Amino acid sequence: MKKMRKAAIFMMLLAALFLISAIVASADELTEDEKLETKANKPLVILGCALAIGIAGIGSAIGLALAGSSAVAVTAEKPDLFSKCLILQVLPMTQSVYGLLTAILLMMGAGLLGSGDVSITSVMGMGAVWIGLAVGLTGTSAINQGMVASSSISAVGRNPDVASKGIIFTVMPETIAIFGLLVGILLMVGLRLL
Repeated sequence: MKKMRKAAIFMMLLAALFLISAIVASADELTEDEKLETKANKPLVILGCALAIGIAGIGSAIGLALAGSSAVAVTAEKPDLFSKCLILQVLPMTQSVYGLLTAILLMMGAGLLGSGDVSITSVMGMGAVWIGLAVGLTGTSAINQGMVASSSISAVGRNPDVASKGIIFTVMPETIAIFGLLVGILLMVGLRLL
């Protein structure tokens, strides 16, 4: 019941964000003087950056904790397996790298890094929010990746020869985050943020 309530609240928040972005996009028919006021749209880009790195970072932190607890247990019993366990344990961190890359690209496209003379329309600003949300949410695949890494680390503790197979299994959930990053970059290009 609680999960249903949380899902309903999440869906309502997404619907509200969608409505706000539609309103902002419809207000994009502005005069040239109003288009010069792009400073009002830069906070939307900043919000997109925060969503990308914040959500993906939380997912990576949870995934790292899940895998790390197994890695500590295995290395306590078999210290010689440290390097194999470490490789598996750090894999969920890549989703936060995708969030960081997205944030940096958005900042560069909005002129927050480098030249500040970039004109940001309201569609670009709301697009940045949605890009950050897409990359951040697909970055939560790090949680599932941490679960797979945890199991792989346990398997390595029993049979060190399965480490490479465990890496393959652990990398599979990451493809979701790669898809999110790819869509984010394509949207940035389409919105002329890159």
